[in-house]
Amino acid sequence: MNIPMVDLKQQYQALKQNIEQALEDVLESTHFILGPNVQAFEKEAAAYLGVKHAVGCASGTDALHLALRAAGVREGDEVITPAFTFIATAEAISYVGAKPVFVDIDPRTFNLDPALVEAAITPSTRAVLPVHLFGQPADIFALQQLCARHDLLLIEDCAQSFGAGVEGRMTGSFGLAGCFSFFPSKNLGCYGDGGLVTTNDDVLAQELLVLRNHGSRQRYHHSVIGYNSRLDEMQAAILRIKLKHIDEYNRLRRRNAHLYNEGLKGLPVATPFEDGKGVHVFHQYTLLVEGRERVQQALSDAGIASAVYYPIPLHRQEVYQELLAATSLPVTEQAAGRVLSLPMFPELTPEQINHICQVIAGAL
Repeated sequence: MNIPMVDLKQQYQALKQNIEQALEDVLESTHFILGPNVQAFEKEAAAYLGVKHAVGCASGTDALHLALRAAGVREGDEVITPAFTFIATAEAISYVGAKPVFVDIDPRTFNLDPALVEAAITPSTRAVLPVHLFGQPADIFALQQLCARHDLLLIEDCAQSFGAGVEGRMTGSFGLAGCFSFFPSKNLGCYGDGGLVTTNDDVLAQELLVLRNHGSRQRYHHSVIGYNSRLDEMQAAILRIKLKHIDEYNRLRRRNAHLYNEGLKGLPVATPFEDGKGVHVFHQYTLLVEGRERVQQALSDAGIASAVYYPIPLHRQEVYQELLAATSLPVTEQAAGRVLSLPMFPELTPEQINHICQVIAGAL
């Protein structure tokens, strides 16, 4: 029984007729850049996420970059963020000339620890950039209050949390901006790269529209140096179809996660934590386990994929070595040495999950 980390083919087959018709319609229209599907998807995504504005862009990385730039974060500023995330989070901070300040995480959620964030604030701190990692919302109300108290910007990295929420509000609606990725393996994924920035701020939304399109408010008139970062019309057409199914996809992810929890009960592993405050959408199902290499080998021998997100924290990446001496992140480093992500996608079956759990039990 070969089981991949994610199976995109099953989802495509289920939506194949609608997707191919939508793509044919785009081709027939020959409107490929910032066309009607981009505009419609932005409105539909904004309505789903409960925000005034949603601005499509070329990738999740660009979403972070554009949000920081539009918010006025610049050289000399510091942005507090976790080191236990994909490098795009910190890259975007570096793109605008600011300095990432890495802060340790809650050992249960793997998200920023608000108490440690407050201790890291300096006169140069301009923003806090939490990540809703693996689909578990960060402690967003505590971070919101902290940012208000210290007059800091709050920008959310929602790359892994489309559809996650806290007390009836979606991630991406709490900060000045929320930044989403539509990389194919995401909960809401397109068939290439794509991103989105959400905001309730009218001025920020207008700035994002300018920045994503070469700094232009009017064709051939350029008021600032901008970027070519536009959500592709074909990808928007695909996302419009898949957005209609996102709640069901996330429901199945949660079902699968709870089946994993049952199957792994009693084993010497720590299953993903749900804080009870928010809705976890399980972009990844990530364990903490000793002897990770042994478990991975057993899974591999059985034809089952697994992955480590993330084996090298950002403060230990070569590109950020100059920050290492001033950074102590024991919880992050412990997590990096023990995390193991198992296959997770909506179409995963109970039989497959049971088999995976049996293989893990045999390895432990």
